[in-house]
Amino acid sequence: MAVFPQLRRQRSKREEPIGEIPGGQRHRAILLMPGMIWLVIFSILPLALVVVYSFASRGTYGGIEFKWTLENYARLADRLYLAILWRSFLFAFATTVLCLVLGYPMAYAIASSPEPRKNRLLLLIVVPFWTNFLIRTYAWIIILRGQGLINGLLMHLGLISEPLRMLYTPGAVLLGFVYNWLPFMILPLYASLEKIDRSYIEAAMDLGAQGRYVLTKVILPLSLPGIAAGCVLVFIPALAMFAIPDLLGGARTMLVGNLIKNQFLSARNWPFGSAASVFLIVAMLLALFIYRHVLQRAQGHG
Repeated sequence: MAVFPQLRRQRSKREEPIGEIPGGQRHRAILLMPGMIWLVIFSILPLALVVVYSFASRGTYGGIEFKWTLENYARLADRLYLAILWRSFLFAFATTVLCLVLGYPMAYAIASSPEPRKNRLLLLIVVPFWTNFLIRTYAWIIILRGQGLINGLLMHLGLISEPLRMLYTPGAVLLGFVYNWLPFMILPLYASLEKIDRSYIEAAMDLGAQGRYVLTKVILPLSLPGIAAGCVLVFIPALAMFAIPDLLGGARTMLVGNLIKNQFLSARNWPFGSAASVFLIVAMLLALFIYRHVLQRAQGHG
């Protein structure tokens, strides 16, 4: 009979969480404190400062006057700035859709490949991250300009008689967006597709489902968390990016990121730039809320 208490003690030890930290809450607080201090100083406080500035007024010579007003937010309702905001959302949405259309087949092909080939394909997806995105964007300037690689090749083949205007156009900006953010769509999709149990697909095919129905009824619903994560990872940076429109779009393509940059650096209107930044933060939080909602629905159906 003395054996049973010993067995119960051994079983209770096995059932303890593996990651349990000796000392409980106090040790957790000590471990969390450096990261929390970093976040408060370099994330929360700057954001709070931006929010405070958004309700201030611009000084005569570009300074900050703490005369509380809502004029900065009301100014965003001007037709000029509404057009910039609408154009920014269109570019971010188009980038997300194109990355999803291009990235989903690629992610599925990688997830379905044998292990050695899968690793090589993933390496090819990650290789662009080894180079700064500004350098990659400058490379596209060389490719798209009037005397660049594409125009030179087309004229050499006799397909065109004069250079095509490809640089400093909305299409060039969209190309730069898709090129830079496509890996951010492929990697979450791959992680989600790789976790799908292949027996589900085999069972659907055994029950008579064709390829299109297997894709729409089995694969797509099971990969919905990856789709949502990839869309968020692409939409948010595409909405806020200003370097690519500056380099590939020139002055003709003004997005909300360029607007904020110009207000802080050129116009020296920090209150209005802060109001536009707060609006952008709210839009990003809304995108994250939608992602969380989609993820919860996918987990519920799963």
